[in-house]
Amino acid sequence: MTTSVILAGGGSGGHLSPGLAVAERLHSLSPETPVHFACSDRPIDRLMLESAGASFTPIRSTPFSIRPVGLVRFVRGLARGTRESAEVLRSHQAGVVLALGGFVSAPVVRAARSLGIPAFLLNLDVVPGRANRWVAGRAQRVYTALPLGAGQVLPNLAGQVDFPIRRAAIAPADPATCRERLGLAPEKPTLLVTGASQGASSLNQLMIRFVAERPGALEGWQVLHLSGPADRSALEDAYRTAGIDSVVLEFIDQMGLAWGAAELAVSRAGANSVAEVALNRIPAIFAPYPWHKDLHQEHNARPLVEVGSARLERDLVDPDENLSTIGRALRELLLDPEARNRMRDASGALPSSDGASQVAELLLSALARGA
Repeated sequence: MTTSVILAGGGSGGHLSPGLAVAERLHSLSPETPVHFACSDRPIDRLMLESAGASFTPIRSTPFSIRPVGLVRFVRGLARGTRESAEVLRSHQAGVVLALGGFVSAPVVRAARSLGIPAFLLNLDVVPGRANRWVAGRAQRVYTALPLGAGQVLPNLAGQVDFPIRRAAIAPADPATCRERLGLAPEKPTLLVTGASQGASSLNQLMIRFVAERPGALEGWQVLHLSGPADRSALEDAYRTAGIDSVVLEFIDQMGLAWGAAELAVSRAGANSVAEVALNRIPAIFAPYPWHKDLHQEHNARPLVEVGSARLERDLVDPDENLSTIGRALRELLLDPEARNRMRDASGALPSSDGASQVAELLLSALARGA
């Protein structure tokens, strides 16, 4: 059996999408090299990996917690996950492991270390989380897809690569064609609202309130809203009642169509979403995930905000409060095409290159020399 590349990570689209991008480039560069994902057992992982036709095995693991009950679960999950990961590594004759971050990567890297299999970490955040800091100390090499924030240190850091982006996340055609393929009117400007792969309840509730209170701001517009599973019906009712044409989807695998359709976006600021906004040159309002203690998504968005291609607004969770912050910024940009044009022009100053190919070549080189 040919030695394989194991991509370890999951629990959110932000961890899996860069891995899928790397898997695409591995297949292009070396079609004979098997690629297998060791992912979480969350439904989003199965949905994304099955949609991509990827080979995968869920690993039963749990996030780190300092609470006594959560800590016990983490320790038990780490032990169980390490055993399951070792079985995956042996059965797929792993030659190298790439950890993509998140709690699933810890037991896989732990198992790889015990079996003498080299493991790399691809850090995807400006402010690395606990799992990445733990994995970095046990990985043979660490690469970061974003510059580390001030005061942030990762052991075994070997260099920086560009952010890996799936081909499916790149607009495949002009806006009119993308809109038509999504069931939207091809000639109407489109607002994209996205909470990333699992939706964002606070953004959903904001838009329900926004269209009720300020429907005139969306006159002449249509909305593509990626909602996650919880609020789809309520959003459809809200847009219909306000007389606003919309398509509300729980999830879309071909994210490039959504970016390609968009004239303006309201988005979370996970590193993956920020990179896709930059590459597709979409004027955006970023509303970072508000429950991270370090608010690290704000750091992800800063480079785009600093060049003028995006705006940053705190998600205050309460719809009334968000109406006066995110909602105010949204109304301003909906009504100001010149401001949107300036933001789009500013995005041309951002670098864009194929980070997925860089990572794929590093992994193939490691396989070739037996790392």
